[in-house]
Amino acid sequence: MNEITREERVAMLEELTQAPGVPGYEMAVADLMRDYIGDVATPTYDGLGSVIFELRGRSESPRIMLAGHMDEVGFMVNRITSEGFIKFQTLGGWWDQVLLGHRVTVMTRDGDRVGIIGSKPPHILEAKDRDKLVRTKDMFIDVGARDEEDARQNMGIRVGDPIVPFSPFSRMGGGDLLLSKAWDDRVGCALIIEAFRRLGDRDFPGTLVGVGTVQEEVGLRGAQTSAELVKPDVGIALEVNIAGDVPGGDKDKAGDELRGGPSLLVFDKSMVPNRPLRDLVIDLAGEKDIPLQVSLMSAGATDAGKIQMHHGGVPSVVLGVPTRYIHAQAGIISLDVYEQTLDLLVELIRRLDAERVASFTR
Repeated sequence: MNEITREERVAMLEELTQAPGVPGYEMAVADLMRDYIGDVATPTYDGLGSVIFELRGRSESPRIMLAGHMDEVGFMVNRITSEGFIKFQTLGGWWDQVLLGHRVTVMTRDGDRVGIIGSKPPHILEAKDRDKLVRTKDMFIDVGARDEEDARQNMGIRVGDPIVPFSPFSRMGGGDLLLSKAWDDRVGCALIIEAFRRLGDRDFPGTLVGVGTVQEEVGLRGAQTSAELVKPDVGIALEVNIAGDVPGGDKDKAGDELRGGPSLLVFDKSMVPNRPLRDLVIDLAGEKDIPLQVSLMSAGATDAGKIQMHHGGVPSVVLGVPTRYIHAQAGIISLDVYEQTLDLLVELIRRLDAERVASFTR
């Protein structure tokens, strides 16, 4: 299949990031992945809703699993107060400080409802409380309801309804930077789509299996269930990584730069990558003159942590696109770095023949 143009790529990234998909409600993202890949590979699904695409190259094995999680951090309706305000449960890790004053979309069976996250106004707080951090438990979502009955009966809001951050897509920095919600991890979903498009001629060793996983943000759940079906020989999690090149950034904790090139994660809370596979990525980046940032993440986990535990142990690695402001309403990526990551990924897949994959565990 022909490679898409850069403008088509930006349009695809906008469509993917703007789609709603909090943990447990990733169907819209799965449908988009099916639309983009469906003429190359027919989708199947695991029992949790992860979408799986399989493309055979020159051989049935080795089986290379690409994982990009479809879910984004978001919220769920927890309770409707008598006054018609929404109390909410977070889905995924949120920092309380970034929530207040932001718009959200409450997705009901009767349609979407616009809301804004609020709290008690600072003007009526005691002086001693004004400088304190407002906790999520003290926040609410205002959907403009008159009372609880209005919210339930007329707006159709129910406990358990998903709530998605609202953040329009924009280009920044002369066009090479992209601002949107849900880069974590629609950027991984996009890389899967484009890898399948580039490799649609099937001129690669082994079989490529791309998985849009579900519920990563609440426990890496879709990676576990889908890996049981895929039975991969190699796992590659495609992710964001933390870009720490901001005022006050700590290079010891987040050393990646936004425009510094793709990121290779050599440690996270769930895994240490296979060393020969890790070294192959480093050597390949040098050979192809692709700048590569090598980093650690001590406070988070990725789908690779679940994939590596299947099938007697699966050599796995994490490739990422550095992103500013993950787990917030909006983040920033570099389009140039996204494209470099795609180039590195496709070249890596082309090098993973049976002999090389066998060498990872000798």
